[in-house]
This record gives sequence, C-alpha cells and structure tokens, in this order.
Amino acid sequence: MTRLLQARHRKRTWYLLAFIVTIALGLASRRFPHILPSALGKYPGDALWAIMVFFGMGAIFNKVPSFELGCGALAFSFGIEALKLCQAPWLVSLRHTTPGHLVFGHVFAWQNLVAYTVGILLGLLVEALVVPGPRTAEGTDAL
Repeated sequence: MTRLLQARHRKRTWYLLAFIVTIALGLASRRFPHILPSALGKYPGDALWAIMVFFGMGAIFNKVPSFELGCGALAFSFGIEALKLCQAPWLVSLRHTTPGHLVFGHVFAWQNLVAYTVGILLGLLVEALVVPGPRTAEGTDAL
C-alpha cells in the first residue's frame, strides 16, 4: 500500500506505448465482442477506456504517487460520464462524430462507473507489478 502513496518516476515512453496498446485493445473489444464472454457485455471496453486514461495521465504526470494518479484518472472518467447528462446541441453534435463518440459516448449509465473503477484498479495493479518503485539514496527500494 505504501508504494501507492510514494512519488514515482514513470517513463513516458512506456506509458505512451501502454496508452496506444490500450486504445487498440479497447477498439478490438468493440469490433470483435464475440471473443469475450457475452456476460461481460460492452464493459471490457469501458474498463479499457479508463485504463487508457490512467496510462495517458501517467505519461503526463509522471512523478505523482500512484494513488493520486488513480484518483485523478477516476475523477476524469467519472466527469466524462457525467458530461453525458449534458445535452447541449454542440455537444450532442460532437458525440455524433467518431472521435466524439469514442471520447464522450452517448448515454449515461451508472454501470460504466463500475467499469471505470475496475479499469483504474487494473491500471494500478499493472503499474505496481511492472513499474519499479521509487529508490532511496542507497539505490534500494524505498519502503
């Protein structure tokens, strides 16, 4: 747990690569839904969307603690979902474009909030397993 609260130094290249791979996986989950169990519905794509946000924010904010990064990514994801409740004409028109639909979606669903939370937790897990933790002055892992 303490690793989640310590500052990190993320390699932007790795996070940008993870960002791109996650986009590809998310698009594939929508293009080939029959590969995944049908009981999961569209939610793997929503979880991957949140992981993409996590990795994108990790590339930008490469020194913040993992917990703060996860909270920021979750707040961003929840904010985009809440924005679906806004039906301003310009926003509705933007949602009818392919990029607008991929970023903003169309219809608010509370189940998406669960999928985003699962996605961020998976992003934190991947980071904890793959990204080295901060180092002390002696070069050993900080506790």
